[in-house]
Amino acid sequence: MGQYRIVVSGRVQGVGFRYFTLSKALEFDIKGWVRNREDGTVEASASGTESQLSDFIASLRRGTRFSLVENLEITPEEDRGEYAGFRIK
Repeated sequence: MGQYRIVVSGRVQGVGFRYFTLSKALEFDIKGWVRNREDGTVEASASGTESQLSDFIASLRRGTRFSLVENLEITPEEDRGEYAGFRIK
């Protein structure tokens, strides 16, 4: 199991990116959360197996047809087993 903090930059607010992230988290059985940040980026904390996280991150990189993902900042976090599901903050 692993856990990452992911900050997505580009045109990712006002285009349904958080709901897209939620749907991908459910698809790949990722636990954690996602939220908009004041600087226009979207931040997520994601926990799962390395395979699940790899697929999840790849889907975030592609984004939706309405978004334009310019960069993903991915930082490992300590997995404390604190997430029961995935939610939008």
